[in-house]
Amino acid sequence: MLRISLTFAALSVAALTVACAPTIGQNGFQAIDAKPTDIVAGTDTRQTVLTRLGSPSTTSTFEKDTVWYYISQTTEKYTYNRPQVTQRSVTEITFNDAGQVAEVRTLGLDDGQRLSMNSNETPTRGRQLTILEQLLGNVGRGQLPRTDEDVPGQQRRDD
Repeated sequence: MLRISLTFAALSVAALTVACAPTIGQNGFQAIDAKPTDIVAGTDTRQTVLTRLGSPSTTSTFEKDTVWYYISQTTEKYTYNRPQVTQRSVTEITFNDAGQVAEVRTLGLDDGQRLSMNSNETPTRGRQLTILEQLLGNVGRGQLPRTDEDVPGQQRRDD
């Protein structure tokens, strides 16, 4: 009996330990042959960057041909918790007018800034209706057609 209870306790501890392991997710750019940090300013061009890394994750909004971004992040999620970003890498590659790499900058998770959304609402002008006014507002406003001529879609031509 003692042996069965010890075996059951060991299996329970093993199951609980496995349940506590995080689910790890890789999102964004995945470096296969070359890393974005391998790009050298002054020697590489747009074509060599495309050949080594592929198309960028995104480009700059205002300078599409000048600044490219390669973005990747790693998240960990425990059983019922929200996913937490544990690692983030943003590589910014800037090109000059000749098409050569002018600057390579790598930003991490510590370089990010937390933005708060503005919770203010724009007020809508007009009359505020209560629930009862909204439910009963159309009662008695409509009229039934009095004659056949008042029914829409049944117009007669005068011949």
